[in-house]
Order: sequence, then structure tokens, then C-alpha cells
Amino acid sequence: MNNVVKLILSVALPLAVGASGSYFTIPEINNWYQTIQKPSWNPPNWIFGPVWTTLYALMGIALYLVWKSRNSNGVKSFAISFFMIQLGLNFFWSVIFFNKHQAGLAFAEIILLWIFILFTIFSFSRVNNTASWLLVPYISWVSFAMILNYTIWQLNK
Repeated sequence: MNNVVKLILSVALPLAVGASGSYFTIPEINNWYQTIQKPSWNPPNWIFGPVWTTLYALMGIALYLVWKSRNSNGVKSFAISFFMIQLGLNFFWSVIFFNKHQAGLAFAEIILLWIFILFTIFSFSRVNNTASWLLVPYISWVSFAMILNYTIWQLNK
């Protein structure tokens, strides 16, 4: 498979997962999410779409850099496995928080997501340093989202 196809697939995968997660998120923005208590520092709703789109694109580029590398298949497979796990956890957070309205369970899940993003960063760094650095904005945003998730959970107990 040539690198152009790898790049397209690598970027399309996280964008597709993000779009799938938005299926559970968007209907709740003006319904359930509007009715719950949020902290004063909660970002405006319009910011989440552009931020997540950018993060998914960066994730895809990072995946591409690992996939196209000439490192041994074992090291690459290990790194890509962590990437796929965190991507699945990313998707399920939207379902748990927005669709199921379970902020406490979503908080536990986002902690697990954060851990797997960290594992992904470390495993990507063994293959391509640039790929690992491309995930730093992602773990930073998820760190903020984790604090926001916890605060919303506490405000709405």
C-alpha cells in the first residue's frame, strides 16, 4: 500500500470515529447537556467541534507516521494496538456521558482513556518522535475534559 493511501486511511479513521461519537453527542447538546449544571469555566459549545476535528486530524497524522515507519512490525503493531484501544475508549466516552447521561461512569472511563493515550504516546515515541508529540495536544485536551467531566459529575450528583 502506498503512503498516500496510508495517510488518507490514517486520518479518515479517527475522523470517522469522531463523527460516530458525535451521533450520540449532538442530539444531547440542546437537550440534556443544556439542563445540567456546568462550571463557569465550561467552554462554549461551538468550540468542541473545531477542537476535536483538529485533534482527530493530528491523531491520524501520528498514526500515519507510525504506520509508514520502517521499524519492526512488532514495535509498530504494539503502538498501533494502543492507538486503537484509546480510539475505542474515546468513542465510548461520548456514549457514556452524552447518551447514557452517566457522568460518574464517564469520569472513570476518561481516566482509562487518559492512561491509554499516555501508553500510545510512549509507544509511538519508540517508533517516531514526531508522532508522539502530535498526541500532546490530545492528551492536554483530554486532561482538561477529565477535570470538566469530574466537575460536572460533582455539580449534578
